[in-house]
Amino acid sequence: MTYLDVLAHLEALQMHKIKLGLEAMESFLARVDHPERKLAFVHVAGTNGKGSVCSALAEILTLAGYRVGVYTSPHLSSVRERFRIGRDYIDERAFAELGERICTVLGEEKITYFEFTTALGLLWFAQSEVDVVMFETGMGGRLDATNVVTPLLSVITSVSMDHEAYLGTTLAEIAREKAGIIKPGVAVVSGAVHPEAAAVIARVAGERQAPLYVLRQEFDYTRNPDGSWDWHGGAALGGLALEQLRSSRESQAQPDNDSLVLAAAQLLRQRGFAIGVEELRRGLAEVKWPGRMEYFEVTAGDGRKSRYLLDGAHNPDGVKNLAETLATRFPRRRLVALWGAMVDKDLRATMESMAPLVDTFVFTRPAGERAASPGQLREVLPPSWRGQVICEDDIVLALEKACGEAGEEDLLLVAGSLYLLGEVRRLLLGELAR
Repeated sequence: MTYLDVLAHLEALQMHKIKLGLEAMESFLARVDHPERKLAFVHVAGTNGKGSVCSALAEILTLAGYRVGVYTSPHLSSVRERFRIGRDYIDERAFAELGERICTVLGEEKITYFEFTTALGLLWFAQSEVDVVMFETGMGGRLDATNVVTPLLSVITSVSMDHEAYLGTTLAEIAREKAGIIKPGVAVVSGAVHPEAAAVIARVAGERQAPLYVLRQEFDYTRNPDGSWDWHGGAALGGLALEQLRSSRESQAQPDNDSLVLAAAQLLRQRGFAIGVEELRRGLAEVKWPGRMEYFEVTAGDGRKSRYLLDGAHNPDGVKNLAETLATRFPRRRLVALWGAMVDKDLRATMESMAPLVDTFVFTRPAGERAASPGQLREVLPPSWRGQVICEDDIVLALEKACGEAGEEDLLLVAGSLYLLGEVRRLLLGELAR
């Protein structure tokens, strides 16, 4: 099979909808000699911030000299973005070879898209002999295809409402699914500070005798007036304190995520990983996580400059953080928002957070059958909002119209769906995995 053959096979698997459960993964891994048993993992679950934690911890470990595999999802424009070692994405040849092997082993058996990519990642990391893998869940945790590993360490980021159709309609139910990655005796770092979610995670950790390290309890941080922040771990984390830290992105939630990274790094240090303070500082300051609070400027041939902010916020908590960050960190004359979203998200709540900050919305339709129409997005705008609305189904034309609305002193925000971000980022900057 060629790379394009495997891509076509993967696209065909999109017909098989989300399926939670471990049976297919466990069955497949048994037939390929359990590559997961040859690897060390940091397993990461949560509602928002999972990819950010994986990327930052991977950057720190890479700077410290380790060979680090990273498996995240979804991708922006190429499925190869889900798999990398250090800063290098899987190449087309390895992807094709491993994809063909999976198809051969499965025969006529059908698995989901996410199960296929998870299996491919495990095979690639095992044959590449990485030192450790940052392993991000796709949805939930308890029945997620990634939950076939026993990691060195588990991390649970923030927990909020999302994917209610699959994970539950209360914060406690969703937290229970995320807590499903907790393994007996394996330490857990948690940023889930909402009392309802925190209680569930604490109960599961206690039942499984898993040491628990919680933000605001075993470790914490304080913000400084100059935009830096100080991190301090308690006695259980060796009393490590770091001052004047800088995060690579301006998100208001970034110190929360990066605090989890530092706690996880300290626990890995206690397990023998040689990570210096300089690697901790540089890793947080230099890590790149495309499409997540990603700011850049583009200068056209006529010298006209455009300022862009791309952010993957798509659920109420993520959009609330985006709104708070825009209000405090990104000066501009006007805000033009190119926005597309999935219809099964809480569209009204996201618009209530964003509308007060936006001067012009350009609504468009991301790829996918779940995408909301521009008209549906316009309908959920608060009645009191009096800005300008432009509706354009075609993403290329929508981007052109948004660019036409934004002057040099304005900010053009692209948000609402990672599917939209992937297409727009490719148009502006080219492919990420070249």
